[in-house]
Amino acid sequence: MNCIKNVSLLSLFVLSACFSIVAHAQKISERPTVRIKDIAEIEGVRGNQLLGYGLVIGLNRTGDKVQQNLYARQTLQNLLQRMGISTSVDGLKPENIATVLVTATLPPFVRQGSKIDVLVSSIGDAKSLQGGTLIISPLKGVDGQTYAIAQGPISIGGISAGDAGNSVETNHPTVGRVPNGALVERTVATDLAANGAITLVLRNDDFTTASRLSRAVNESFGSSTARALDGRNITVQIPPKYLDDNVGFIAELETVRLQTDVVAKVVINERTGTIIMGSNVRLSSVAISQGGVTVRIGTEYDVSQPNILSKTGDTAVTPRVSVDVKEKKPESLIMPDGATVEEVVRGLRAIGATARDIISILQAIKSAGALAADLELQ
Repeated sequence: MNCIKNVSLLSLFVLSACFSIVAHAQKISERPTVRIKDIAEIEGVRGNQLLGYGLVIGLNRTGDKVQQNLYARQTLQNLLQRMGISTSVDGLKPENIATVLVTATLPPFVRQGSKIDVLVSSIGDAKSLQGGTLIISPLKGVDGQTYAIAQGPISIGGISAGDAGNSVETNHPTVGRVPNGALVERTVATDLAANGAITLVLRNDDFTTASRLSRAVNESFGSSTARALDGRNITVQIPPKYLDDNVGFIAELETVRLQTDVVAKVVINERTGTIIMGSNVRLSSVAISQGGVTVRIGTEYDVSQPNILSKTGDTAVTPRVSVDVKEKKPESLIMPDGATVEEVVRGLRAIGATARDIISILQAIKSAGALAADLELQ
């Protein structure tokens, strides 16, 4: 009889364990999947930063002040001399020009004649670039070579009106954009799928995600297609049937879906009192006690005046200092093993803890070794 009873208990234990495993597997399977193109990039496929110096003309007396900005006049003089007009710097006193820096990003795979957007920023004391036109400005890379030429009317998202005594300013009128304002003159060669392979680079390094990515690619295109080199880089061999269609293979590769994994992390912004936590952040068993002492010091003034019929005496003011001490009863909170940070924050809110108190408590929990997560302060 006891044997039958023990067998029944063992069967019940095994059955409950199976249910726990199934529930855990279902929980994992319910996690959302993402595409490879959303978490990784192809090595070598990147943009390049460009920088140039230019002149904006056509401003309505909102340009650089010539008394404070001599290089605006020098730039205009050099421009006129290249056009065959000879003049001196002292004779130039325009108020409708502004010196600017021009920045842009050269995308991958662009060809000569392609157009890209540019950003124009004042480097002088101009009040506004509204209504201005950027004249020809070469844009160079870090190697000193000219890759694009920028020119065109400037579009700004700000407005500046009025004078120094009565003015209105909205947004930032000294920065603007020139949509499709630069023509590409030189390209950067990109060797795509060199030696029949490409390398995927994760935007966030994680060994688990790198392993899952290589496994997902192998399941879609065959074994030995992908191999994780480390926690960020995965090399992918081009299958034989795609050797003449690298773009088609990359398009198929980017749509492969997988489940990512992230490091347990709690992000705290002390300036705004914001706390962001992941779903996999767990705490060890911990007891929290929160309380404080409030001290209020006030000063009141007593006024003493002589009798109205008295001919002697002066009005006297006597300060009276009061000190009031209040001690808040400590509130305790006990969290079981495996509790989430969300449960801790909810419990601390229930006992009246402020955002600053919660941040200090989380830092203390991390110092005590009860928080199995990275604590990032911003």
